[in-house]
Amino acid sequence: MSGFVEMIKVEFKCFVRNIISMFFVILFPVLLLLVFGEMYGNKPNALFNGRGSVDILVPSYIGMIVAITGIMSLPLMVSSYREKKILKRFKATPMSPFHLLVSQIIVNIVMTIIGIILLIIVAKLKYNLHFDGNILSVLCAFFITVICIFSIGFLIASVVNNTKTASAVSNIVYFPMLFLTGATIPLETMPNTMKSISKFLPLTHAIKLLKGAWFGESLSNYQSEILILLGFTVVLSVASVKLFKWE
Repeated sequence: MSGFVEMIKVEFKCFVRNIISMFFVILFPVLLLLVFGEMYGNKPNALFNGRGSVDILVPSYIGMIVAITGIMSLPLMVSSYREKKILKRFKATPMSPFHLLVSQIIVNIVMTIIGIILLIIVAKLKYNLHFDGNILSVLCAFFITVICIFSIGFLIASVVNNTKTASAVSNIVYFPMLFLTGATIPLETMPNTMKSISKFLPLTHAIKLLKGAWFGESLSNYQSEILILLGFTVVLSVASVKLFKWE
């Protein structure tokens, strides 16, 4: 157990030392919030059912942060360990490669939470962010979002052999989700064609679920979103287990 704890500490140090990951998880969402917050403020807007722009953006950016760690950070680290034969070497130690993967999940989730907390603090202090939801409902929506998005990352990590390929595939998956799901630009402002396309992307349903929980709506109103996200999770997780290569 002590060895596993030490492994987690090492993974935290590796994450923190990665300037690119730290920027996109910790600073990028806040900077984006400040840009749009200064442009549009947080006054009630009829387009957003009487809510302010910042009130709409924060739960969306929570989904974005999860996507950054789950689709961009996680696959690159796992593929890097495979490329450097680290996963293979772990088989000769008391710590299995499985422990390494679990430590990666823990570190990425914790960094995701840190990024979200910083985002909320800035939004509250700067723009008087409103929260109308139930914390347990939001945590439940967050958990469903994490397992779905992280399953995408693990599938990428399962089928690529090196970091260069992992980076290319992650970008191909991540950037359409970034701009077509409401993660950066509210879906309410998009044309109907874009809204139709967004329905095929899991992050769209994750953000709808996060928004609903954030605004105090019952999770039972989002059964279709929950089922879609869980469906993606099961299919992608099974595929990851089948395709995953330690070497």
